[in-house]
Amino acid sequence: MMTDAAALAGRHLDLASAPFTLPRSRVLVFRAEHGNGVRVHTSEYERRLSECRVLDALIVVDASGEALAVTDVHPARVTFGAAAATLTFADPSTLSLGGEPGSRVRLRRPDGSVEEHPLGDGLRLRIDADRTVTVEPGDHAAAIAATEAIWDDWFAKCPSVRDDLQEMTAFCWWVLGANIVELPSLGDARAIVPSKIGYVGLWQWDAYFIAVGLRHGHPELAREQLDIAFRFPQPDGQLPDVVHELGVLATSDDLPESDRANLRRAGSQIADPSAPVPLTKPPLAAWALRKVLEAEDAPDYARRQLTRIVRSQDWWFAGSDLDHDGMPEYGHPYSSGLDDSPIFDGPLPTAAPDLGAYLVRQDVELVDLLTRYEPDADVSRLRERAESTQERLLRMWDPDLGRFLAYGGGEPQLSDTVVGLMPLLTGTLPAPIAEALRQAVDDPERFALPWGLPTVAASDPDFSDERMWRGPAWVNTSMLVAEGLEASGYPERARELREQTVALVIHGGGPHEYFNPHTGRKARTATTAFGWSAALFIDLAVQLS
Repeated sequence: MMTDAAALAGRHLDLASAPFTLPRSRVLVFRAEHGNGVRVHTSEYERRLSECRVLDALIVVDASGEALAVTDVHPARVTFGAAAATLTFADPSTLSLGGEPGSRVRLRRPDGSVEEHPLGDGLRLRIDADRTVTVEPGDHAAAIAATEAIWDDWFAKCPSVRDDLQEMTAFCWWVLGANIVELPSLGDARAIVPSKIGYVGLWQWDAYFIAVGLRHGHPELAREQLDIAFRFPQPDGQLPDVVHELGVLATSDDLPESDRANLRRAGSQIADPSAPVPLTKPPLAAWALRKVLEAEDAPDYARRQLTRIVRSQDWWFAGSDLDHDGMPEYGHPYSSGLDDSPIFDGPLPTAAPDLGAYLVRQDVELVDLLTRYEPDADVSRLRERAESTQERLLRMWDPDLGRFLAYGGGEPQLSDTVVGLMPLLTGTLPAPIAEALRQAVDDPERFALPWGLPTVAASDPDFSDERMWRGPAWVNTSMLVAEGLEASGYPERARELREQTVALVIHGGGPHEYFNPHTGRKARTATTAFGWSAALFIDLAVQLS
């Protein structure tokens, strides 16, 4: 029998924002765009959903020839009509159908051809790597039982939280399971991708946030996410932006030409795209590792990962301090995680207060972790580097404007953005500066919007409540600011922001990529069933419970 958590999650499986899928599968089932039935796609790296069509329509008809509507969706099955037929998985690449006597399935392929098959005791639709479908008999009852067992095992690990947060926690736990894919080039590696709709790879930053939420029910899989993110350092220690089935994305040379052309057209002052620029993500590796180890200690694992994180941290200072002033910069917007932020409208490289804060925090985390797991290690250089980085970070404070500024190519970038709040994460700001940032969080003209903390202050001319990283609320930045408030001596304000963030996800209908902070709804271009939003909702729900 399916667990209660699975039933709660099923309330949100609308086959539009949340497709029917299976852990480790690349197959996605959506409602048909017109009429009854469903459509089937695959999930592939750097390919749009429209490019990955398997079946444009899969329609179940009863013995009288009437097309049956989808009447119910649970994690293990899609039901047509009054339980006249069901759809499930026989294995990660094979769908299974079964129905009442006389029922049939009508398949319309992308080439326009249509065929019908009787369902009988069961029918398997095997989907090959080239998206061709082979129809063959199958044991549908066995397929249902096997799929239920997979989801039963997954939902058995779902964290128990406060009653008002349990339904969304169950759905978010489904999102994490649904977003598991296999990376065959890495053996049996299981990567939880940001979304099977358009983001099929393991992005470094996403892996950190996903692991932080996943640790509450599946610490082993949480450790695996970090292990994949750390597994392919460059010779100088830099960690790649993305690990995917075809390799890694570590420099701009690894980008498709179309991406480089898009960046040129976007108007940001990007460096010559023909010159390789390192691509990575902000240094929150030690922060994520510490949180994952809090859930379940793993000393040998910790020591192995710490070696890689120390090298990565050293790379920031040796390889990404591009003006040699002691404060590393972002050499490319991708490396910030906030690609479209207005702080990158000026010239590159960009020195940003969020990066300074992350670097301070990472060295402090490394000192604590090494003291615990490598007690003979000399951590004095890390402690001293954290102190010197904090001094340089404080030079980015503009006392006249009352906020931290980013600097693009040495020029101040005046946009009032969420990156200016991240120095709270150090927990060691001078009291007047910390208080000024707390006041900014509470200012309804800037960051205290009805449904969340915007990524650009509402009073800033660059603000847009719909445009990615230029105003919408994101779960990860809200979570980080809340953690910064707590670290800086404002625990009650931190709790209020956490409560607002979980309320946003519930009000918005699910863990979307980003939200309009005025309406609390999904921003128009945001992806749905987004991995880090789901994981961090779970983490916040556990904290608040």
